[in-house]
Amino acid sequence: MTSESALYLPQAWADDTERRNKAKVPSDIALQTKPQISLDQIKAAKAKGVAPGVVLADAGYGHDGGWRAGLTALGLPYAVGILSNLSAWPPGHGPLAPLPWSGKGRPTSRLRRDEDHQPMPAKALAESLPAEAWQAVTWREASNAELSSRFTALRVRPAHKDFTRQEPHPEEWLLIEWPEGESEPTRYWLSTLPADTPIHELVDIAKLRWRIERDYQELKQELGLGHYEGRGWRGFHHHASLCIAAYGFLISLRETIPPSGPARAEGGKAPAVPEGYRPRGAPDPTRAPCGDLDHDASDQTGHSPRPAPPAMSMLQAGHDSITATSQLMTQ
Repeated sequence: MTSESALYLPQAWADDTERRNKAKVPSDIALQTKPQISLDQIKAAKAKGVAPGVVLADAGYGHDGGWRAGLTALGLPYAVGILSNLSAWPPGHGPLAPLPWSGKGRPTSRLRRDEDHQPMPAKALAESLPAEAWQAVTWREASNAELSSRFTALRVRPAHKDFTRQEPHPEEWLLIEWPEGESEPTRYWLSTLPADTPIHELVDIAKLRWRIERDYQELKQELGLGHYEGRGWRGFHHHASLCIAAYGFLISLRETIPPSGPARAEGGKAPAVPEGYRPRGAPDPTRAPCGDLDHDASDQTGHSPRPAPPAMSMLQAGHDSITATSQLMTQ
């Protein structure tokens, strides 16, 4: 499956031949989950030379152990949301080693658990920690105040189907947010960032996912990604491609505006005035003046534009007809 055919096809569409034909869905498009589609897109981006970075995702993707394993296989670190019921081994613990071979049958090499040795849900791990395990972390400034909350970070081993493995999962960061005043933790993340990553950096990276939500909102509302009203497979992909290209262009422009870009261009020269430039309204110096059209012409011989005004009579001061009182009139 190529990255150009990455539209999610629900089960009702995937199994409906008539509907697929009407919408012109390619015949090679099969049912895939959203995590599978996104992993294909990430693979395609990496193959095309897109600069790698830390993969961010919400719990709809991050809770999928197979999806996280796919990122690790690609050599990409991640900081992804998980649900509170994800099982993990507490710090310093892990699954039991395989049973020793008894000399009968095929020897087993799979890890195991028993009734007294089980992983814990992320929520239970959080609630088992002492109060001093939590610390306040500020990750960025909002419009009115700094964003801050309480966090803790533990080195744990995810327990996703490790009883089918011969080796336990590598240790990862379990980042948990428990805001002051809340009755229980509110958010959980797993991250494969290095073991020496400080907690404030973990929080800062995990919280960067708000930018994805903002980008998606701008794509849908400002650039029309959510305004497509067609019912064709190709038409939607054309529409989405144009919206994404337009957004990429706007982002490239935004990078040149402070504070993302420099306050002013360095090494630039002021544009020179072109030769022969004449400001608007200025007379053309190459043409002779035309007296007939010159509104400043002084030749008034032979005619008068209007009759001379009559002489105005003047009252002498102290005239007897003027009364001693006066009134102020307003309009």
